[in-house]
Amino acid sequence: MSNPTNDPEPECEAEALMQAGKPYDGSDPFLTSLRSRARKVLHKYNSLILPDQWDEGMDVLRELVDGRSEIDRVFIEPPFRCDISFILGSVLLMNRFSPVKKGRNLRFGKNIYLNFGCVVLDCGKVTFGDNVMLAPNVQIYAASHPLDAIQRRGPELALPVTIGDDVWIGGGAIILPGITIGSRSVVAAGAVVTKKVPEDVVVAGNPAKVIRELQKSE
Repeated sequence: MSNPTNDPEPECEAEALMQAGKPYDGSDPFLTSLRSRARKVLHKYNSLILPDQWDEGMDVLRELVDGRSEIDRVFIEPPFRCDISFILGSVLLMNRFSPVKKGRNLRFGKNIYLNFGCVVLDCGKVTFGDNVMLAPNVQIYAASHPLDAIQRRGPELALPVTIGDDVWIGGGAIILPGITIGSRSVVAAGAVVTKKVPEDVVVAGNPAKVIRELQKSE
């Protein structure tokens, strides 16, 4: 599974706490600026739907991310939503691949496909392995809040989500904070994943449960 280690250093105490899974101030000015920039850039990206807008689309993605990386392939169908920013190798946009830059919390491996309407709340790190497919309207949440009502008025929480290699997530599935989905597993359409998913299984339902074991491919 792809796992780059050169993560950006936290820019402020709130981001360091957020990445550590500890309560943090979601209204921190730096985090607010990241969310604001992401929304503005994604608004532009999601409006680019014509093949002759490819070059413009790549320029838009470069506004969202930092650094430079020239590995792997990712195809994101608009509209797409994320919370902070993302790490990409090269994006397939309008049927052409091109390197883009390195961002913060959303990391993709090789050969990734996100269908229309996917949402990733990446205040915690969300990591995709290689050869991962998401059907339309999949929702992945790294954002969380305390269960205690009084505590919930204050700091927020973020828990990482990890998706292994060769995972297929069906349409409308929801992945909750802190979840790991094992390699080669399948999440059925409409499933709500609340616990760790082992490798080589099919899970379905709300809450998602193992309904079938798969033979590991040679």
